[in-house]
Amino acid sequence: MTFESTKRVPPHAKRATFAGGCFWCMVHPFDQIPGVLGVVSGYTGGHVENPTYEQVSTGTTGHYEAVQIAYDPERVDYRTLLERFFRQIDPTDPDGQFADRGPQYRTAVFYHDDEQKAEAEAYIRELEASGRFNRPLATRVLPAGPFYPAETEHQDYYKKRPFHYALYRAGSGRDDFIRRSWKDERTLEELRARLSPLQFAVTQENATEPPFQNAYWNNTREGIYVDVVSGEPLFSTRDQYDAGCGWPSFTKPLRPENIIELVDTSHGMIRTEVRSLRGDSHLGHVFDDGPPEAGGRRYCINSAALRFIPKEDLEKEGYGAYRKLFD
Repeated sequence: MTFESTKRVPPHAKRATFAGGCFWCMVHPFDQIPGVLGVVSGYTGGHVENPTYEQVSTGTTGHYEAVQIAYDPERVDYRTLLERFFRQIDPTDPDGQFADRGPQYRTAVFYHDDEQKAEAEAYIRELEASGRFNRPLATRVLPAGPFYPAETEHQDYYKKRPFHYALYRAGSGRDDFIRRSWKDERTLEELRARLSPLQFAVTQENATEPPFQNAYWNNTREGIYVDVVSGEPLFSTRDQYDAGCGWPSFTKPLRPENIIELVDTSHGMIRTEVRSLRGDSHLGHVFDDGPPEAGGRRYCINSAALRFIPKEDLEKEGYGAYRKLFD
């Protein structure tokens, strides 16, 4: 079985291969990025041809559980994929990932050409210099070799068994680690002083504001929305539409790399929560009932988590790079 027989991709697609622990958890984060054409779970780096899940699980074949990504380099660059990868893992753990222990759960970037190797090594140096982690980074950069797609039941696991996937992610500690490691350092007291009570409740306590009684549900002015906590760009009015739900709705993020999607099992439901990357603000949820012609997704976002910047103020507010969207 080849990559092409598992996911149909055009011939111009490039490949990226990442090992981030359990491959169930590594598909969803890349599936949501525009320009990603397919994500396949599988095994690489070992010495046994066509290994099975049972063989790899013993930790004796030398394989890593990994995902191989086909992407359109004209729509998404390798740096964006690297950033998304490192925001899904604990790069300081040399012996596994979270609850999963053993060599098959180690992390690695498998490069397909010298350019990918250089970018991966440069990004790791940046991450080490940032001081974000208090232990040395253990993620390896290795040449890509044979990649063997995993069995059918392991492909797109988050879609096939969403409830078990949600419980697994929550129980493994992965989501909690992502939140703690990538949020901006701000004290709750500072945020209470700066935000309104509703903004604080939504962004910090996962509250939901009333429908049809919020600032932007029917906004018709052109501009962008940024995180009210961190200021990172999130959405554009070019992608906003009236979904009839009473909250601002968007077909896609303005900057996908600034968005984290996590499984939410609160209130007896399984939903996909949307959070900002740097601010770690709760924004809302994303659903698969959006306009089919625009990709079929609906980002349902709380106005209280957003600050709107009209197009005429973009330069003044420091977001001049986005003015061209409205020219």
